[in-house]
Amino acid sequence: MEDQLFEISYAFNTFYTLMAGALVMWMAAGFTMLEAGFVRRRNTAEIVTKNIGLYSIACCMFLLAGYKAMYAGDSWRGIIPDFDFSFGFSEFGGDASVQNLEDDGTPYYASAADFFFQVVFVATAVSIVSGAVAERMNQWPFFGLAAAIAFFIYPVQGFWNWGGGFLTADDGYGYSDYAGSGTVHLLGAACALAAAIFIGPRVGKYSSDGKTNKLYGANIPIAALGTFILWLGWFGFNGGSQLAIDTAENANAVAHVFMNTNLAACGGVVACLLVARIFFGKTNIIYALNGAISGLVAITASPHTPSGYEAVLIGAIGGLLCYGSLVFIEQFLKIDDPVGAISAHGTAGIFGVMVVPFTNSDATFGAQAVGVLAIMLWGFVLTYAFLFLLNLVAPVRASDEIQKKGLDAEEIGIEAYPEF
Repeated sequence: MEDQLFEISYAFNTFYTLMAGALVMWMAAGFTMLEAGFVRRRNTAEIVTKNIGLYSIACCMFLLAGYKAMYAGDSWRGIIPDFDFSFGFSEFGGDASVQNLEDDGTPYYASAADFFFQVVFVATAVSIVSGAVAERMNQWPFFGLAAAIAFFIYPVQGFWNWGGGFLTADDGYGYSDYAGSGTVHLLGAACALAAAIFIGPRVGKYSSDGKTNKLYGANIPIAALGTFILWLGWFGFNGGSQLAIDTAENANAVAHVFMNTNLAACGGVVACLLVARIFFGKTNIIYALNGAISGLVAITASPHTPSGYEAVLIGAIGGLLCYGSLVFIEQFLKIDDPVGAISAHGTAGIFGVMVVPFTNSDATFGAQAVGVLAIMLWGFVLTYAFLFLLNLVAPVRASDEIQKKGLDAEEIGIEAYPEF
């Protein structure tokens, strides 16, 4: 009887992990649609190509070494994990697939399911970079950056938090990040910030007199669809991070995470709608869409501990911080971010990590701050250094002529909207 109960529990948890991963994978479609809506018509096919390419490249590179490094166990002072290149498929099948153990040694889901669930998180981090460098980064240098993030940049700092590294809650500083406000979203935003600064703004974004020009996207309905897809995928992102649903306790925890994830997004939208209407007299849909995403990012660090009302407040503050950050980065820092990815995932990500101690007594502000600084510096410095070296070999930024003509014509040869 115990063996039968174990097999049912094991199968149930494995199926849940796989379905949660499938929802997170669907976020790739959300990022694609969001970015396709926010870029101009002449760059639409190219941004779609980048998104399907980065997802595939990230999965392959994470299999090559990233996954093993992230859970290596052995490392240099808890900072740089051991990289194992003797990869194979045995670790994802047969008897060796039962590798995820509870404290008493009982396995609770398949290792292959864990790999799938983790790799779609990697692709999410890389997708954040795609939007921030849209319309002016050459395609194959971007694919090179995607490979570097999935192969090395992401797994190392993922190891710090989830693989037993120096940030871990058990043996290190005590950094707490349930589903990755910092580990996934802040890391992606830090990489995106470095790339946006290195590449520079799009042609025509800033005038010689310092004026900021609005370069509106071609398809707001598609961007809204992308936001709703991301919203749906986030239930797998946060809910799946419970990693089990085989007991009443786990089921209740997952239900609470789902509720808070949804409420935080709603709080982000409502806050941005109200602020836009009160202060600017118009309900700006672009800020509302980013409000939803920033609310989701903010709750991701600890969706299991706040009450429903607290989740709404966390999402609302995350949305407002994103709103202010979008204006500050574009108007004052003169950093061009076509989709607002740096603000929605970076600013809201920092807030999400730092607000955790208010609802989780096991977290401390000091440990959270150490995690934020470590992740930001790691992502920014390594991305900037990689692009600097890559630019010596192949130009990272598309020329002004190509930007004016559109990357679709140069890189793809197919227009997204040929009938126009």
